[in-house]
Amino acid sequence: MRPNFKNGTLGFGGALLLSLALAACGGDDQQSAQQGGGQPQKPPTKAEVMEVEAHDVSLSKEYPAQIRSNREVTVMGRVEGILEARHYREGSMVEKGDKLFTIEQAPYEATVAQNQADVQSAQAEVYRAQRDAERYQRLYNQNSVSQQQRDQAQADLRTAQAAQAQAKAALDSAKIDLSYTEVNAPVSGMISLSQVNVGNLVQPPQELATITPLDPIEVRFSLPADDAFSLRQQRQQGDAEQADVAVLTAPGTESASHSALQLQGTLDFLGSRVDESTSTVQAEAVFQNDDQLFLPGQFVRVKLPQVMRYDVYAVPAIAVTEGLKGPQVFVVNGEGKAESRFVSLGEIAGDWQIITEGLNPGDRVVVSGIGSVSAGDEIDAQPFNGKVPQPQNNAGGNPSQEVDAQGGEGVEGAHRDAQEAKDGQNGAN
Repeated sequence: MRPNFKNGTLGFGGALLLSLALAACGGDDQQSAQQGGGQPQKPPTKAEVMEVEAHDVSLSKEYPAQIRSNREVTVMGRVEGILEARHYREGSMVEKGDKLFTIEQAPYEATVAQNQADVQSAQAEVYRAQRDAERYQRLYNQNSVSQQQRDQAQADLRTAQAAQAQAKAALDSAKIDLSYTEVNAPVSGMISLSQVNVGNLVQPPQELATITPLDPIEVRFSLPADDAFSLRQQRQQGDAEQADVAVLTAPGTESASHSALQLQGTLDFLGSRVDESTSTVQAEAVFQNDDQLFLPGQFVRVKLPQVMRYDVYAVPAIAVTEGLKGPQVFVVNGEGKAESRFVSLGEIAGDWQIITEGLNPGDRVVVSGIGSVSAGDEIDAQPFNGKVPQPQNNAGGNPSQEVDAQGGEGVEGAHRDAQEAKDGQNGAN
């Protein structure tokens, strides 16, 4: 029987054939979609990328230290006698030459008077011997006395002259002892408590007091040998002014309105040998202590804000992550994809991490969006807009302009440290 198309209808068999044909077409389309990658590919990850190159990097190094006063003086009693008076207020500031103590003077004044009389007697004896010698010389020329008599007269003159010199020396010694009865300050500074009370016997050598100069003060500390090497290298390259900057901080002096007290000073001494047991070098810095707030013996911290590391590789610290085998960074390879690179870490310079091994000049390191980057990801590299440490050419050039951190790295940090030191002194006032 033939199909009937007159009424626009299709029989059961025709409908079945049409359904099978449509299913076949749909299957071909699905297979084509699977072959074309049904799951969409991950788009390239946008990230800032910096090219690795060597730079000179400034570090801020801090060391424990102790304040000293190299000019501290112990005032000693130099003659024996009763202490008659004390002329200063204990714990006050004294100036060089100020009278501090008086030891009884009467016995020494009497000795001076006695020696003055001895000198006068000796002068008279010299005068007599001189006249005798001249008279015997005239008589000898007239053959009136023997040569022996003439020689004896001359010998008596020389003996009298020697006695006169001895008397004068004794007088000078007596005057010196008398001067020692007034004890004056040999230096300016803060004076201690008296070690001998008025009315007690002073027996030399006996300590009477101690005078400690407080301005300037010296601070001694030890620093690692590699830091000392860097500082010497800076000095040799003409960067002594930068290398010698030092900042003293007193821990525990912070308040709600002020940071810890600070002083700005200079590195005055750098040792010439390394301690074999500690691998450290002795150093000393000098600080102006105008307000006398810091005292010898006090434990403080000394910061050298511009210790250079020359010709090193450094990347932003945020670019370093912890991998299964240790620290790593992501490097963009020649295909524009991220690959992990294990690195060895050096010192931290503010926001920068020094890399000692694992990077080569020209490597492109991912420095942003690290959390969204995985090995093998395609990277849409963006220019790095952060600051890179700039190498210095000489002492007159600009110091390293690296990103400044709270530790005070870089020239901006040094300026801030100096301002904080001034603020600390103003706050103390």
